[in-house]
Amino acid sequence: MSQILLYGAYGYTGKLIVRHAAAEGVDLVCAGRDHGRLRAVAEPHGMECRTFGLDDPAAMDRELSGIGVVIHAAGPFSRTSKPMADACLRNGVHYTDITGEIEVFEALAARDGEARARGVMLMPGTGFDVVPSDCLAVHLARQLPDATHLGLAFAGLGGGISHGTAMTMVENLHRGGLVRRDGELVSVPTGSLTTEVDFGRGPRPAMAIPWGDVATAWRSTGIPNIEVYVPMSRAAIAGARLLGHLGGLLGSKPVQRLLKWQVERRPAGPSDAQRAGGKSILVGWVRDDAGATATARLTTPEGYTLTAHASLAIARRALAGDAPIGYQTPAMAYGPDIVASLGGSIEAP
Repeated sequence: MSQILLYGAYGYTGKLIVRHAAAEGVDLVCAGRDHGRLRAVAEPHGMECRTFGLDDPAAMDRELSGIGVVIHAAGPFSRTSKPMADACLRNGVHYTDITGEIEVFEALAARDGEARARGVMLMPGTGFDVVPSDCLAVHLARQLPDATHLGLAFAGLGGGISHGTAMTMVENLHRGGLVRRDGELVSVPTGSLTTEVDFGRGPRPAMAIPWGDVATAWRSTGIPNIEVYVPMSRAAIAGARLLGHLGGLLGSKPVQRLLKWQVERRPAGPSDAQRAGGKSILVGWVRDDAGATATARLTTPEGYTLTAHASLAIARRALAGDAPIGYQTPAMAYGPDIVASLGGSIEAP
């Protein structure tokens, strides 16, 4: 009988997925490079361990025996997704991951034909990046089928970020912003695009960021112009603009080492209490060339909690045979209502 393999089971989010799987009675195969850390996570739940690195294709092929679906949770995904996707394609295993990195979405989308030929589903972004925002985008596209512009914004209330998320942010600080313009990815200076977004308590200033939906929503909705925003104070936006002028310095090895050292000194991620008390609010808006508009607001559980639930729920569906082959986004494969099954609620603002 095929199983679900979780690679990166001893990372912050990996541990949450393991705990959620145990609570749901799902027998995961826990995998990663460090056998000692794997045992510490898997053995209390009676789960199997498989130890292998992503730099050993032969070992990967061997350890994917009997596996139907992979949840890849070991970032930074810009470095780790390709070898795992390669192995999944070689072995006819469905691939999912919890990335939010645009370059990963684009790279895997380019392998759609290969995945179809192999009968494999490739679905990056099965966590907070990008399940709720993808569902919101598709919901809005259905409200206004001729939409040409899509805006998305999200805010987290309570909680915090994990080491893995922070490391990815550090590695991308020097790269500036990214939006979709007429179907193409376009770089924009950090802090150059701002707006105001009402998350339920009045308008707040917000700044465009290079979020995964710039890649995924284009494929799930066909809307050619896409921007994604997060709320920030006007002072923080001004500081971000200043940092944008320091791109080369921020990407230098000494500065990267310093920033990553600071990340390692922080807690691994939000505590259970923080996650339980947190929630996420997403706002979306679309317009067409005639000036018609539609808006919606989506409230979900805290981001890491949602990631644990969503990644496992999607993997279980794929294992049960509900896995459209080729490159997929969550809402492309399962429709926007999947977010409701994960505790999300879409409403008019």
